[in-house]
Amino acid sequence: MIDHIEYNSEREKLIIPEYGRHIQKMVDFAISRETKEERNKVANSIIAVMGNLNPHLRDVPDFQHKLWDQLFIISDFKLEVDSPYPIPKKEELQERPESLNYPQNFPKYRFYGNNIKRMIDVANSWEEGDKKEALVFTIANHMKKCFLNWNKDTVEDDVIFNHLFELSEGKLNLKDSEEKLLDSMTILKNKKTYGQKKHQKNYKNNKGRARKKY
Repeated sequence: MIDHIEYNSEREKLIIPEYGRHIQKMVDFAISRETKEERNKVANSIIAVMGNLNPHLRDVPDFQHKLWDQLFIISDFKLEVDSPYPIPKKEELQERPESLNYPQNFPKYRFYGNNIKRMIDVANSWEEGDKKEALVFTIANHMKKCFLNWNKDTVEDDVIFNHLFELSEGKLNLKDSEEKLLDSMTILKNKKTYGQKKHQKNYKNNKGRARKKY
């Protein structure tokens, strides 16, 4: 009996491991049938078994279409049967997708994030006035928070004002402003307090779940 033991390392690689080796063997059996009538009969039986393995997806639109596509993929596109849906092409599935263009608005200051740049663009589009001034200071304070998330140390307001001036292409200038941003220590303290409260809340919730479990 030991001589007939099969190890996974010695078996053929499963094309879709989620369906297991039995489905793979059933598909291989369907490929080996000589007549198309036999292959069609076995293929429909395999589709029924695959559907039973995913009963929660029966009401999902195009679920049967997905099963037939997976059947052809498992067979490595060697199965010749009559499919109720267009048969996918192997070349199309193996084709590499196009590369995505990631936004790199200001890679020099990545710690601010792209939302800051969007907020700056919005502020640039507003007319001069109290609302714009309030928005600019809100952006500057948020930039200071982002900076301290990246570098947990103090930072002078002049550094934030210079970065804001640079990112806005010189349109938002707070360098001569007498108004101060939020204090660095206050930001770090509030962040630490919020983190501790969140940790305590999660601990209490997990403790409550443990009690209910037992």
